[in-house]
Amino acid sequence: MNLDPSVLPIIPETITVHLGAPSSNAQNVTLPFIDYIKNVASGEIYPTWPEAALRANIYAQISFALNRVYTEFYRAQGYDFDITSLPAYDQTFKNGRDIFDNVSKIVDQIFNSYINRRGYIEPLFAAYCNGTTTICDGLSQWGSVDLANEGRFAYDILTYYYGDDIDIVTNVPVLPFEDSFPGIPISYGSIGNDVRTIQLRINRISQNYPAIPKIYPTDGIFGEETENAVREFQRIFNLTVDGVVGPATWYKILSLFNGVKQLNSIISEGLTYADVERQFSETIAPGDTGIGVELVQYLMLFISYFVETIPQIKVDGIYGPKTEEAVASFQTEYKLPVTGIVDMATWEYAYDIYAGILNELPENLFENSPRPYPGIPIRDQTQNESVVNLQNYLQTISEVYPEIPSVEVTGIYDTQTQNAVLAFQRYFGLRENIIVSATTWDAIGDIWENIVRGYDKSEGQYPGYTVS
Repeated sequence: MNLDPSVLPIIPETITVHLGAPSSNAQNVTLPFIDYIKNVASGEIYPTWPEAALRANIYAQISFALNRVYTEFYRAQGYDFDITSLPAYDQTFKNGRDIFDNVSKIVDQIFNSYINRRGYIEPLFAAYCNGTTTICDGLSQWGSVDLANEGRFAYDILTYYYGDDIDIVTNVPVLPFEDSFPGIPISYGSIGNDVRTIQLRINRISQNYPAIPKIYPTDGIFGEETENAVREFQRIFNLTVDGVVGPATWYKILSLFNGVKQLNSIISEGLTYADVERQFSETIAPGDTGIGVELVQYLMLFISYFVETIPQIKVDGIYGPKTEEAVASFQTEYKLPVTGIVDMATWEYAYDIYAGILNELPENLFENSPRPYPGIPIRDQTQNESVVNLQNYLQTISEVYPEIPSVEVTGIYDTQTQNAVLAFQRYFGLRENIIVSATTWDAIGDIWENIVRGYDKSEGQYPGYTVS
């Protein structure tokens, strides 16, 4: 499997150490990660130990620190540091400590490596203790010396304590570490990898907190189901119940996810590639096709009815020159960087503009006209007012086109409604897909409107039956 490098751990250029207990009013020190490891190693182990023992211990120290950084263990709890200086919580760090030469040379060679459990993504929470005054389930520091004296190599020592299913990941890139929160709140209408991350994490948390409803499917689209799950999560954990994932909710989700997965434990459930896989491109750009492009085109088209500087385009799921021109015009109109490419900032702004216009439209406008596409694809078991409207449209259509089966108006996008959608698509020559995208919604709305307006008569028009 070729793993996406954007989801894999990195070696952070720097690490911030809190010089005291987590909640204490102590100083923070930020220093290069490599210097931090040299400091810890020079305080935790003796330079006279066999080299294999030194290397095994340093691998454990690197992995321990990377686990704290990668899972944002402290930052997810609201702290502004990555790790503490105390062995009661983390590893021994003393600011300004003298560094042993042989320890420094080993760290220079292996600091961009870490231990992980085979098949898992996160650096192993490589717990360790001295093995004399303290005993733990991880590596015994003095025990590692005995094993090295028996002629064992560093990897053999590590497998002795952590199991045969570990690997040492090498040549890890050194990069600036960025907080995982995407920078802007995520809410109804958002799409992308960050939404899918929220969905996956909340679903896992819900195994331990069953009052939180499951989100299905975990498709990276922030719809009704995701909003309901977020609201319930916020209610349970005493956050502002607004259905919006801002920094507080994001990091609470991360903290609970770390906890239920035991990612900061030697017996971690493990973070698999499926937990972090990125299914969406960070942008929607010229040449792209599919439902994401349809969504962008629909938003641009809808807004263009109210903003004359944005050209009207066809919703066909193909990101061609006309779509690029419309996106660039939108970006110009709303003072965004003009790239013709839809990044998350452009998407969020477009959806907000769309939702704002929709909310201002008078209710009587929709008496004989279909409602605009809800902006979120309707898929299996979606349950909201948009499904009610869809079922009403299909029911009316079925009365005129017997090829379309009738549906019961339940507000749930169930099997009978899906079958009606497939029959509609088949009859009217659309691509068959039970997901109701903008194209299918508009086609259903157009046919429904033709039927409804066809039943209406103008003033003085013969009604088609005898008036008595």
